[in-house]
Amino acid sequence: MKLFNILVHVLTETSRHAGHADILREQLDGSTGTAAEYADPGRDAALEEARHARIERAALAAAAKPGQVA
Repeated sequence: MKLFNILVHVLTETSRHAGHADILREQLDGSTGTAAEYADPGRDAALEEARHARIERAALAAAAKPGQVA
């Protein structure tokens, strides 16, 4: 029974983290789904660069704060 509990825990954590990674990817590139065909070919490249730069600055600022655990 303990092995079953461990496997359920591992599967739950894996799916949770995969979901988080998918949300972050969607915020970075604006596309949804798992295939490139879901991406919007009419996106403004400059707008996407600005969005990426803003997220990068926020990540760097958060990493620079002393005393916080990532």
